[in-house]
Amino acid sequence: MKPTLPRQQFGVLISDALHELSSQKLRTFLTLLGMIFGVGAVIAMLNIGEGAEREALKMIDSMGVNNIIINQREYTKDELVEIREDSLGLTMGDVDAAINTLPFVEEFSATKIIKTFDIYSDYAKSDAQVLGVSNSYFKHANLSLNQGRFLTPNDDIALAQVAVIGADTAAELFPGQNDIIGNVVKVNHLWLTVIGVLNAPPGNKNEFQGVKIGGDRYRIFVPLSTSLKKFAHDMLASELDSIKLKISEGQNPVIAAKAVSHLMQMRHNNIQDYDVVIPAELLAQQKQTQQIFNIVMACVAGISLLVGGIGIMNIMLANVMERTTEIGLLRAVGATQQDIRLQFLAESFTISVLGGILGIVFGLALSEIIGFYSDWAVSWSLTAILLSLSICLLVGVGFGVFPAIKASKLNPIEALHSD
Repeated sequence: MKPTLPRQQFGVLISDALHELSSQKLRTFLTLLGMIFGVGAVIAMLNIGEGAEREALKMIDSMGVNNIIINQREYTKDELVEIREDSLGLTMGDVDAAINTLPFVEEFSATKIIKTFDIYSDYAKSDAQVLGVSNSYFKHANLSLNQGRFLTPNDDIALAQVAVIGADTAAELFPGQNDIIGNVVKVNHLWLTVIGVLNAPPGNKNEFQGVKIGGDRYRIFVPLSTSLKKFAHDMLASELDSIKLKISEGQNPVIAAKAVSHLMQMRHNNIQDYDVVIPAELLAQQKQTQQIFNIVMACVAGISLLVGGIGIMNIMLANVMERTTEIGLLRAVGATQQDIRLQFLAESFTISVLGGILGIVFGLALSEIIGFYSDWAVSWSLTAILLSLSICLLVGVGFGVFPAIKASKLNPIEALHSD
């Protein structure tokens, strides 16, 4: 420690602290590692948590928070033979019953999966999934157009041979083509005219909480009536594969789902050949899971910061022992106990700032690496960075208080004769 005048300015304190820390480069570096890993762990945890939450919200948005989804269960042929004696599976009759008897049901959309053998255009082939959908499907799935138009009720009435295709399907079937509208696609035996191309939906997952979603980018959509009348289907298969009911704003989705389930049980003779999915409930489950994850990660990150703080206390106590004579000299030329405390606190503060800044860089890099290799969604925010840096400074300065007090209480005469 250089002897300096008492009551130093903040800038001088920091400058002296940097000088002292640089004189012990290896010790300082090892102490910094604890803070770097601690802050990095906090930032990575917050970034991954933030990314997971945003991804969940996107997934829920694609299903619709105010929707109730009814999916047909999959069975073997032998099982279907037995089930069809009592239940026809999901049908438009189920939709009509829900609309007419449940006052909170405002709209519906329905889908039917088409079994495909060949899908190709004049340019390429594709393995995209083909769905027959009601015209309201796109609204309920919160999909938007890149080109053209959506399906309309008139398309359904006219059994129109038209199609709306997803972004990835468009890129595969029409590589390098900018204007795809008006081109044709052959699905099995049927030629379909492309009338719309969808924007790629947000997120990159096709499943959320075990529910298949998000695959619209690699699909071809045709009018529901066209799919039912002009494509071949298994005689034992249900008329529909999925029904989505939009419930009134403010209606409790869980209570509404119970009413829907009761209606379905009556119509299906108590045969549970369907699953009722509540997107709002899935969101609540996701938030609970994310909260547990955040708590666990916060504990791990907290332990890392605690270790870093202990490292700071260790280096500061070592500095006090090594610089006892210099502390006595400072006291002899007029430095007060407060000046000594400030000097050592400045060193704790400086090493905390350095550790925090390097930890932020490490944390951002770590979260991107984790996201890349694990395919997790990662998102960072200024709040996470400021919170991590603040915790780092608090821990660093907090663990530097005891060494600073110990240095300030050294007897000047004994300190001068310590050698």
